[in-house]
Amino acid sequence: MDAWTPTYGAGLLAAAVLLPFVAMLLGLALGGRWMQRVAFALMPLQVAVSAAIAWFWLRGDTLVYLLGGWAPPLGIALRADGAAVAMLLAVAVVVCGIGLYARADFGTPPDARESRAAFGYWLLLLAVWGALNLVFVSGDLFTLYVALELLTFAGVPLVCLAGSGETLRAALRYLLFALCGSVLYLLGVVLLYGGYGTVDIPLLAQAVRPEPIAWAALALMTVGLLAKTALFPLHIWLPPAHGGAPAAASAVLSALVIKGSWFLVLRLWLDVMPGVATASAAQLLAGLGAAAIVVGSVVALRQQRLKLLVAYSTVAQIGYLFLLFPMAFDADGVMAWGELAQAAGLLQAIAHATAKAGMFMAAGLIYAALGHDRIDDLAGAARAVPLAVLAFFVGGLALMGVLPSGAYLAKKLLLASADESGQWWWTWVLTGGAAFTAGYVVLIAARVFRRPAAPLQGVKPVSLLSQCAALGLTLASFALALAAVYGPLSDELLSKALSLKELGTMAATFAAGALLAAALSRKPLFAPQAAARGGVAMLGAAFEGGDRFVRRWPSAMLALLLIAGGCVWLLVRG
Repeated sequence: MDAWTPTYGAGLLAAAVLLPFVAMLLGLALGGRWMQRVAFALMPLQVAVSAAIAWFWLRGDTLVYLLGGWAPPLGIALRADGAAVAMLLAVAVVVCGIGLYARADFGTPPDARESRAAFGYWLLLLAVWGALNLVFVSGDLFTLYVALELLTFAGVPLVCLAGSGETLRAALRYLLFALCGSVLYLLGVVLLYGGYGTVDIPLLAQAVRPEPIAWAALALMTVGLLAKTALFPLHIWLPPAHGGAPAAASAVLSALVIKGSWFLVLRLWLDVMPGVATASAAQLLAGLGAAAIVVGSVVALRQQRLKLLVAYSTVAQIGYLFLLFPMAFDADGVMAWGELAQAAGLLQAIAHATAKAGMFMAAGLIYAALGHDRIDDLAGAARAVPLAVLAFFVGGLALMGVLPSGAYLAKKLLLASADESGQWWWTWVLTGGAAFTAGYVVLIAARVFRRPAAPLQGVKPVSLLSQCAALGLTLASFALALAAVYGPLSDELLSKALSLKELGTMAATFAAGALLAAALSRKPLFAPQAAARGGVAMLGAAFEGGDRFVRRWPSAMLALLLIAGGCVWLLVRG
């Protein structure tokens, strides 16, 4: 079977892409509160379609659907391999969870007229869903460009749903920087089409060679996608966008939107130009990821608002998604993409999507109940909204890599890949990153479980359904561990999971996280430590200043050029 032979059941790929857009048109035609009703009607249908695609994929290989019956290069093909199937299912689950949560913020009572913000939210949620599905199943680079632009133009309005001047500025910043990334990506597509006469992924993979036009295209496209993914130091738009957007919108942006551009980087390096990519360039990507983990984590611990802490933790967690690229190369610098690295990347992406969506939703619930999300004033929050607080901590533990979360399995697979390829230095990054994540958990725990000086006043009730949706998504991150039962490393992973060594490592990680939280937080966790903070607290302030500097427009644009130039040089150097 060749790359363009249609497969049985592949028509479901077209359904997965078209159904959200059809639902959008139907909601627009019906108007009013029907947009919300159409969105909820679509959710179980889309989950069923994604599950059916997974079932057909398990019966065979990659699913292929030819639009109009025309094979590439004249026609457009939709394809779904294992990575695409996994992401389709994950996005379907996360969207359903976010939708249940959003009923409290953007739902319309029967006796009320639907607001413009509510109508817009459900419309944009469907647009994000359809665009993401198109990213996962597109078989050519130009269709992927169209999908990315649909994703951007759906994500930007989500930022400014609140309608304030601050959120509008954040949305414009996001739009302008994302468009810079789009231009770079499109330039790369133009170079590849001019050099090889096609943009179809299998055809390009056969034709592309390590030569200047391929090096330039890969560098431009990669850097453009890094800008959309908000990898440090290209995260100029992410903190203000997440900090100002409603929680239901922030969950979509953090958990879903950035995964589209990251998935395309994976496609470029794995499927399109594996012979062009080099181990040195992969080390650059991972180096930026390591910097993201450190800087994002330190600045997160310095935040005064819970939502901004979660936003900067997203900056840090994005870094983990790029640690897998050097693992694609063996000790001799030859790309030999193994199952370990691929599985680790997908597990990390899905674990982050479920856990981070739940954490943003939990932060929104705490804000709704208390009327604020100031970290230093969260005493008593555990009593006021226990399920929301529990969801936040479950999500934090999932991202930390506590057994048996998806992040735990991803970390173990990355460690195994680093050991196989002789890249021992990345083990220090993975270990240190887990300690930083533990710092978030300890910091918030020290605040929310404190007894308030006076009984909380004016605590507003929050939706039980919203709390359960947030908790359900964070628990879904732990449910990912069930996938290991059927994996090739299941016996090894499960045998080591409850060993004394593993339990000791978790305890040491929590201890290190507590020390980091105590040293780097803006205010001391405990009164006796106030006198001992000095220089460390100044270091945290220096990281904050550095973050503000790199998020300025001149710094961000210079970073774009430097990273692109560095990629070209490392690709040429080999």
